[in-house]
Amino acid sequence: RHAFKLCLGLGVKGFVFVLKIKLQTELLVWGRGLTVVKQVTELGEVAQEELKEFHLSTYFFVRYMQGIKALGADQKLFIEDLWFEKVPVRIYQPKAPSASPRRGVMFFHGGGWVFGSLACAALLPDEANRWLCLSGEYRLAPEHKYPAAYEDCLHASIHFMKNAEHYGVDPAQISVCGDSAGGNLAAAVSQTLAGRADLPRLRAQILIYPILQALDFNLPSYKQNQAIPLLFQERAAFYVLQYLNGNSSNLEQVLEGSHIPIDIKLNYRKWVSEDYIPERFKVRGYKPHVLLDCSTEVYETVKRFCEPNLCPLLAEDAVVQQLPESFILTCEYDVLRDDGLLYKKRLEDNGVRVTWCHLEDGFHGIINSFNSEWMSFSSGKRGLDNIVNFLKSL
Repeated sequence: RHAFKLCLGLGVKGFVFVLKIKLQTELLVWGRGLTVVKQVTELGEVAQEELKEFHLSTYFFVRYMQGIKALGADQKLFIEDLWFEKVPVRIYQPKAPSASPRRGVMFFHGGGWVFGSLACAALLPDEANRWLCLSGEYRLAPEHKYPAAYEDCLHASIHFMKNAEHYGVDPAQISVCGDSAGGNLAAAVSQTLAGRADLPRLRAQILIYPILQALDFNLPSYKQNQAIPLLFQERAAFYVLQYLNGNSSNLEQVLEGSHIPIDIKLNYRKWVSEDYIPERFKVRGYKPHVLLDCSTEVYETVKRFCEPNLCPLLAEDAVVQQLPESFILTCEYDVLRDDGLLYKKRLEDNGVRVTWCHLEDGFHGIINSFNSEWMSFSSGKRGLDNIVNFLKSL
């Protein structure tokens, strides 16, 4: 009885929080002025405080609610749960026969490496029914720290590529895709596979508002959108620390930028710097952040932030040059906007073809609302249409 009351209470509180998000986003869509943005930010700060009250206690509740979603029936798709190299996957296969091998899309869900499951990972099946879509599950933090999620996604992708013909898929027409933390994993997997001579080359990578670095949480988008749902600045740093170490120690230092030595920051400024963010994205009251040094003790706990498998934006040019054609989606009201902009520049500077979709009225997580009956946004549908059109162009 007590457990039921706890779950009910958390569920109601979470529902109220989502309603606030819906209201705030409508304000963003309806009004573009700085006054409206300020009002939304203030509302976001209230919601953020409420979220903190039950954040840790809802880990397992949210995972449970995500996991109970039934497979259901689909008139156009065969849907089946399988295992690839000890990694759970869900396959969405068109029922209609195909005269030639299909394209394949390997999708990794978001959720800050902490939330998410196969039940919430199906981004494309309704729209991309000409493709065979796979959603891959991975071990979650904080129970499973880095590089567990990356390794699961890599192993599942390699298994799919080696066995693509068994599923009627052309091995040369496989793409990886992910949103948020899933975009991070898709980017890391793509970089690793770029150097594999024993596997077919990936056809494309599709990165939907990805988190790609943890050196600087004070880029313009982080400061401008620090308290705008669905992802707050503090939560972004919190999640990446959960993924790295299984706890949020040194969160304050990560947020203020005193977790990486100045000499290392300066070395990476060629890739991670507000200087490479177009000026039009700095107009919403951004002020440059002062560089802070850090202690050896703090750096020792987070030094793996400099590994490209965790922060793909830091990969060497020799790796980036080998990456496949790319699609990057960013949202104006998203702390991760600038991660996407910086990676877009890196790819283009290294001769990789990039299709960029920027949602001027979008927020973090908006694509996931495309199939919601009561909480859908036209901007999310527009973003999804751009993804599908990109897939069709390959």
